[in-house]
Amino acid sequence: QTGAGREEFGRITFEFETSCTADCELYFMMDVNRKSTKIVESWEKNKTRQTYTHIMTKNASVSYTWAFQRTNQASDVSRNVARIYSITVSNAVDGVSSSCRVCALGAQPSSSACVPCPPGHYIDASTSQCTECPPNTYLMPHAAPGPDACKSCGPSSKSDKHSLCYSDCHFTYTEGNATLTFDFSSLGPVGSLMNGPSFTSKGTKYFHHFNISICGGKLAVCTDNVTDLSITDSQREKEGPNAITTFICQSTIIPASGRGFHTALSSQSINLADTFVGATVDNNLEGISVTSDLFPKTSKKVPDVNFYYRSLETTSSCESGRSVVVTLRCNPDKSTTGELSVPSQCPAGTCDGCTFQFLWESSGACPTCTERDYHQIEGVCKGRNQDLLYVWNEPKLCMGGVPLPAKKTQTCEGIEFWIHLGAGLGAFTAVLLVSLTCYFWKKNKRLEYKYSRLVMSANKECEMPVADSCAVMEGENEADMDDEVVYTKPSLLGKLKAIASKRNGDNYENVQLNSAHSKTLVWS
Repeated sequence: QTGAGREEFGRITFEFETSCTADCELYFMMDVNRKSTKIVESWEKNKTRQTYTHIMTKNASVSYTWAFQRTNQASDVSRNVARIYSITVSNAVDGVSSSCRVCALGAQPSSSACVPCPPGHYIDASTSQCTECPPNTYLMPHAAPGPDACKSCGPSSKSDKHSLCYSDCHFTYTEGNATLTFDFSSLGPVGSLMNGPSFTSKGTKYFHHFNISICGGKLAVCTDNVTDLSITDSQREKEGPNAITTFICQSTIIPASGRGFHTALSSQSINLADTFVGATVDNNLEGISVTSDLFPKTSKKVPDVNFYYRSLETTSSCESGRSVVVTLRCNPDKSTTGELSVPSQCPAGTCDGCTFQFLWESSGACPTCTERDYHQIEGVCKGRNQDLLYVWNEPKLCMGGVPLPAKKTQTCEGIEFWIHLGAGLGAFTAVLLVSLTCYFWKKNKRLEYKYSRLVMSANKECEMPVADSCAVMEGENEADMDDEVVYTKPSLLGKLKAIASKRNGDNYENVQLNSAHSKTLVWS
């Protein structure tokens, strides 16, 4: 079965251990086509008995070398030992098979010859035929035959040919009723970062150069040869004789001024990430975590989008392989291509040698604009016309998407209209109040006239007999007069009742007489 673009042409496996009384190191090196020797892996100090496997991904003539040396002078040299117990090489020239594996048979029913499966196909054990993986899955390399060899792509990733999963430059995030849509295509297919400088023990200056592929399916390229930094990007991206093509890779650059060359030297290219795990706003995905305190916090309301990568190659220090997290942050003050940076605490991009973290700030990492990102402003009404303008919300945290609507003009009623309307309503209200006042005044006069007529007629009907004398008799003291006559003036209601009773033949008026002997006399 055929997996990703990292096709296997052979592998070497050896079992070893080291025992040292002083500082020592075992090197495993590789020479491709007799051009240059490259250190594949190294082990320091004492190592227990273990097995290491290296996969050859290029069809070329390769020679392997082991070297063991002391870094400090030891008192007893005989105790510094590196032991290699076994070495197994597959697909060697003039070699033989050490074991058999399941293969796919030809399409003919009677065929017994093994045939290679197309990319993205696995071997069905029941039929011994090549079967294509389901959509949005990729075929894991070196997996056992069967449908389990096809692994689903992670969040916000896809696969067309089942060779690898990648991001299509689009990401969607929903929180509550708001949905943010991102388009990272403006960042470019590959981003580059050169940090440093650093210096060797002899004072030679060098840089670490990173190439990072975010989306679009185009991979990054790192080469191990002398590179002229003045050439164009398209020429630099051409694969050289010892090139590494992957999602994220690292090269060591020695500038020309440091060695007296006319061109810079690019060497020690390593693969940091050959598998795209997925993209999410979470700080953890499939065992890869983001260290949040490595970069300053963002004050923007737009969340950071984390791209997670992993390398399947294991090392002595990274038994689970390397992992990389690229954080995309919306920054309207940056250009669309943006700026890559590494943590200030870890200038090499990693603090432990196994997990690399990068921050990519760009205006191209902002979400696409929607109707929620602008608002309307109404202009002054002039000549019964009013302009409607649309402006972006500040600060503007979006790119592309919906454009601002054009200026609109609508009819309106100016302040003169409202003044005239108010004056008319005021005049009408004043006339209405005057009319109501006159009406009720006349009506009140009529009621007063009728009331006075009623009072006069009531007084004539209820007139009391005239007393013979109201003077105090001689010998009588005013203080001795204990009796008191209280005359109560009838109210309007009483007078009306008196008039009604007159018609019924009953006509009387009550007068209360208060006496000192607590006797009440009523005069009718």
